[in-house]
Amino acid sequence: MPGLGLSLTAVDSGLLSPLIPGQTKLSWFLLAPDGDSVAGTGVILPYTSSDPVPGSCNLEFDLDIDPNVYLHYNLFETTIRFAPANIGYSRGSNPPACDTEVGENTRWRLRYDIYQYFLPESDLSEQSLITSIQSVANVQTMRDAKWTCIKIQIGIGIVDLFSSIPGQGVIYSVIVKDPVLNTSSSYIPVHTYACSFSSTLDGCDTLGKISTRIFFTIAGLAGLFVCFFGHRFFKCELFCMGFGFAAFLFFVLITRTTKLDYDIRLTLTAVIGVVGGVILVMSWWRFGSVMSCVVAVGLMLGFLISSIVFFTPVGDIQVFRSNVVFWVTFSCIVVAVPLFFVRWPREGNITTCGVAGAYAVVLAVNAYIYTSLSYITLNILKRFLNDNFSKAFTDVPFQDIDFIMITVWVVLGVSGIVLQLYRERTRSFFPPSPYLMWLQERERRKTNVLDPSHHTSSLPSRLLARARQLTGRRESAGERTPLLL
Repeated sequence: MPGLGLSLTAVDSGLLSPLIPGQTKLSWFLLAPDGDSVAGTGVILPYTSSDPVPGSCNLEFDLDIDPNVYLHYNLFETTIRFAPANIGYSRGSNPPACDTEVGENTRWRLRYDIYQYFLPESDLSEQSLITSIQSVANVQTMRDAKWTCIKIQIGIGIVDLFSSIPGQGVIYSVIVKDPVLNTSSSYIPVHTYACSFSSTLDGCDTLGKISTRIFFTIAGLAGLFVCFFGHRFFKCELFCMGFGFAAFLFFVLITRTTKLDYDIRLTLTAVIGVVGGVILVMSWWRFGSVMSCVVAVGLMLGFLISSIVFFTPVGDIQVFRSNVVFWVTFSCIVVAVPLFFVRWPREGNITTCGVAGAYAVVLAVNAYIYTSLSYITLNILKRFLNDNFSKAFTDVPFQDIDFIMITVWVVLGVSGIVLQLYRERTRSFFPPSPYLMWLQERERRKTNVLDPSHHTSSLPSRLLARARQLTGRRESAGERTPLLL
């Protein structure tokens, strides 16, 4: 068996062996730890004395020269770590010192590019993975359009964060470049699906929980109704918007403060969402302030627009790594949207119905078929729940299903907005408050004695009289006295 520092047991692993002068033969051995047959692929890459040596300045991992990339993931983020490289050197000579000097003739001149490649969505097959990994053996292929490149500076032990996408295959590869000699070398590519193939619960093949599918299916149906009929049925719209806000905020609160099971948290979230929807409806019913309710609804549109802005490459700009800068900018966009529509409250309300309702349909589809559009709001939720998520790169793949869902979102949203604007063009801007109408009717009945309803007894009196009729003994309809002729 090879000694310590010369062997490694891991997935996506590799070795780098320096050759001595005159050496023309080298043997490696590949074994499966449990003795089972496994599928794999092997690639041999030769390097010259001018090429950087990946992992040659290793100070924390097991191998003497470690060209591997080490990956760890959780629900929120994927972390990759690798040992720094050293500048190239010829056979038989001693490698340059790693940390005695900092200058252009040391390893500190090296630069690193991290490449991120997304496998086909919902494709968990071995063949797809092996074919993709084979393509990364050549440095040039990593510079194709399908690869996302992130440039980083040198460090002692280099660490970088990316947003986790459970069920989506991702390959990470690192290229170290020597800008002086214009050469480059590749670390060993590593892959992840951000889920477990061996887990019987929430494994890669069973990611969608039944409770999640039920929750978002109902939300999608409600969103479809709001998209086309929300303004017409104003109370239903207020309930749905209040439900969404209360549910989102409560889920963040209960997840950060408790360790309850996911299904319990989702159930409590639904209950609090119902309470939030009822409170928003009752506030309009009791006080009749349409403008305050429309502003509350407009915050939903502002939240979506702000989330879309940070879903784009804008979200990966370095300045937004600061939580203060991010949340201040995010909040300003959220507040600015309803303020913009204060001049046109009906149009703003209908626009919110169309955009938010159509997005709820997209989330419902995501419960069954993965789409990257769900990460528009999921990235914001992750940033609420995880303090370290601000350091993560949030790139997601855009493939055929995503473009289809963008089309569905746009078509539903535009159709709902146009239909409601056309249908409501001759109606009053907003329905009157039932409570204020009741007060006006009661005052009218008090002052208008010619109104027949003025002489109608009060509701409690009518209910009491009706109860007496139901419980009292009926009198016989027959005649009890003799007729006088």
